[in-house]
Amino acid sequence: MKIGIIGAGNIGGNLTRRLTALGHDVSVANSRGPHTLTALAEETGATPVTAAEAARGAAVVVVTVPLKAVPALPSGLFDEAAEDVVVIDTGNYYPKERDGRIAAIEDGLTESRWTEQHLGHPVIKAFNGTYAQDILDKPRPQGHPERIAVPVAGDDETAKKAVRDLIDELGFDTVDAGGIDDSWRQQPDTPVYGLRAGTEAVGKAIDEASRERPEAFRA
Repeated sequence: MKIGIIGAGNIGGNLTRRLTALGHDVSVANSRGPHTLTALAEETGATPVTAAEAARGAAVVVVTVPLKAVPALPSGLFDEAAEDVVVIDTGNYYPKERDGRIAAIEDGLTESRWTEQHLGHPVIKAFNGTYAQDILDKPRPQGHPERIAVPVAGDDETAKKAVRDLIDELGFDTVDAGGIDDSWRQQPDTPVYGLRAGTEAVGKAIDEASRERPEAFRA
C-alpha cells in the first residue's frame, strides 16, 4: 500500500519504521524539508518528500503534527491522493505545553473534528494515546495474551475498517470508539489515554470517560 506520513516525530518516525518493514511504500515529510530526513530514509527505505507531496497517490495518509501546525499544512493536501484516501489523525491538544488556546476546542469541539475541518477531509482518530516506543516494542500476533488494543474513532465505517485492518497488521487489536464527535473519549487525560491493555479493558475505559475537559488540558 502507498502510505504518506506527514510528521516525522516520535509517532511518525516509528510508524515509518514499522510500515516500511511490513513492505508498504512509505513517503514521509516534516516541516523542515526532505533534506533533514536522510537518516530516516536510509534506515527505512522510505521516500523523503515535502508535506505537499506526501499524499500524492497515497491510499492512507497519517497526519501526525502538533495541533497548532495543522492550519499551516498546504491547501489541497489530498488533491493528488488516491480517490478514497483514508486520513489518520494522531493529534492531541496540549494548550499549556505547546498549542496555545484554540477557542473552538475550548468550547467543546473534539480535537479531531477541529483537525478535520482544517484539513477539509474526514479523519480517523488513532494512535493519539499510544506511546511511540510501543509501536516498535509491543506488536504481538493475533490472540497473544499481551497484545494491546488501540481505540479508533471515525465517521466513515469503510475508512475506519481500513485503519483497523492496518493496525491489526502492525500487531495491535482495535476497539471502535465511535464517531469523531465521540472521540473526546480518547483525548488526553481520559482513562484510555496511554492505557496499555487488551480490548476488554480499553472498551471499559472508553465507556468510563467524562465529557468534561480536565483543567490540565484547558487554556
